[in-house]
Amino acid sequence: MLADKEYDIIDPHTKKPVGQLKAKEVFELMVKMAWKNGEPGIIFLDRMNQFNPTPDVGMYESTNPCGEQVLLPYESCNLGSVNLNNMLKADSNEIDWEKLSRTVKNAVHFLDNVIDMNNYPLKKIEQITRSNRKIGLGVMGFADMLIKLNIPYNSEDAIALAEKVMAFVLKKAREESRVLGKKRGVFPNFDKSIYKNGKEGMLRNATLTTIAPTGTLSIIAGCSSGIEPLFALSFTRKILDNQQLTDVNPYFKDVATTRGFFSPELMKSIAEKGSIAEIEEIPEDVKKVFVISHDINAIWHVRMQGAFQKYTDNAVSKTVNFHQDATEADVREVYLMSYKLGCKGITTYRDKSREEQVLNIQTTGKKRIEVSHIVPRPRPAVTIGTTTKITTGCGNLYVTINEDEQRLPFEVFMQMGKAGGCAMSQLEAIGRLLSLALRSGIDTNVIVEQLKGIRCPSPSWEKGGRIFSCSDAIARVVEKQLIKAKEEKKSETKSESGHESKTFDRDDHGGVAVQKKLGNIVGVCPDCGAALYQVEGCNICHSCGFSKCG
Repeated sequence: MLADKEYDIIDPHTKKPVGQLKAKEVFELMVKMAWKNGEPGIIFLDRMNQFNPTPDVGMYESTNPCGEQVLLPYESCNLGSVNLNNMLKADSNEIDWEKLSRTVKNAVHFLDNVIDMNNYPLKKIEQITRSNRKIGLGVMGFADMLIKLNIPYNSEDAIALAEKVMAFVLKKAREESRVLGKKRGVFPNFDKSIYKNGKEGMLRNATLTTIAPTGTLSIIAGCSSGIEPLFALSFTRKILDNQQLTDVNPYFKDVATTRGFFSPELMKSIAEKGSIAEIEEIPEDVKKVFVISHDINAIWHVRMQGAFQKYTDNAVSKTVNFHQDATEADVREVYLMSYKLGCKGITTYRDKSREEQVLNIQTTGKKRIEVSHIVPRPRPAVTIGTTTKITTGCGNLYVTINEDEQRLPFEVFMQMGKAGGCAMSQLEAIGRLLSLALRSGIDTNVIVEQLKGIRCPSPSWEKGGRIFSCSDAIARVVEKQLIKAKEEKKSETKSESGHESKTFDRDDHGGVAVQKKLGNIVGVCPDCGAALYQVEGCNICHSCGFSKCG
């Protein structure tokens, strides 16, 4: 890319070139798209294959979705993580190296057992997995460890500790793999590996270390994820009956209480800001240690990944978080720096890059608008409304419209005589969606426009007007109700519609956590149906713990 040359596009089946592309143009396109919406991440296949332990068996072509586990065709991930938050001595702020050594060795032994005890879906997967016996032991809770040691994440001391800890983990992992190699035998492809010269000893496993995002694991363990910094210190949750509770990072709460600046009002302020960097009443030394992801310059993110990569056989899952005003040049710098520091790949995400949309408002130009996340207003226990009877081609339709405190349409229910089956199910569906739209503050006129005029084979007449369908009838009733409400409240200001420009996220207790800082909505959880968020380069459900990264 730096030489601005063309490269061959190789057909993976024939291994022959089928065309050429300019490396610099491809790279710049990747930078542009990563800046635009966080995709794609980048991997350096040449570097991955440079450290391929079994090149005679095959070469790497890709990775798993989060990029931390490079595998040959049909190989499977076998990952585990040590919670560094639990690797400190209870009576002092020091790392318990003996405990860490014991934990690493037990973890290696456990993961090696998994290979033998696992039930494989395909024979090819079983064959290659057992032949190379790759495992990927990593760490999580690193940010928690730094906080307990009073070390800022964005500091030289943190980088040095990262190298020291991961070098120790790799050393002890290899010691245990050698013990298992002598006892159980080396991995079958040992003679086809880079270890056949014996310099590393008789290893049981072709690879030993990996840094995974630990989305689900960190939720279960109650610690920070992977090697990422904290994502927020305080959250405001909405629970039953729309009550708000403030949840605070326990370590920050302890420090705030001990130092005498804790207060519920301060915690709410932190939840709104997402960071303590500019809160005057918090001491400077506390601000330096309790940094969150968006407080940290992108360069520190890359340096931290590079520090862990030095002692990681496979790769490192890490996201560089940019502020919204970051430029394409910032993304380009991170990509180039990650390569120079020996990373095998890297992911970036620019804040709010998936919360904006460009729409053609006029032919003379474009207007950029920020898309708000629309949250339905909670339904009170008691509502007041009216029921209107209207004749349709399918029979008498009864439309009940309940109003909100501003006497505007809030929810809609429908009943058609004794109708059942498909007709009633369609009416119920329309009613649910219409109610959801009204409670979410969608412009009622827009709703009416969508339903009005829809035709069916059985139109009818109602007081001199033609009713084209049940949908058309519903629209007319809603429209009349809206006109009536406006006439009654001409002198009053129209109420706010319920839009909230904040992003909502579910926490691991099932509450709703307010603050964009928790991640960006990217879809729906396939397990529980709650919102799916992108956090640190991985799609995570904070409600049930589902993680696309495992």
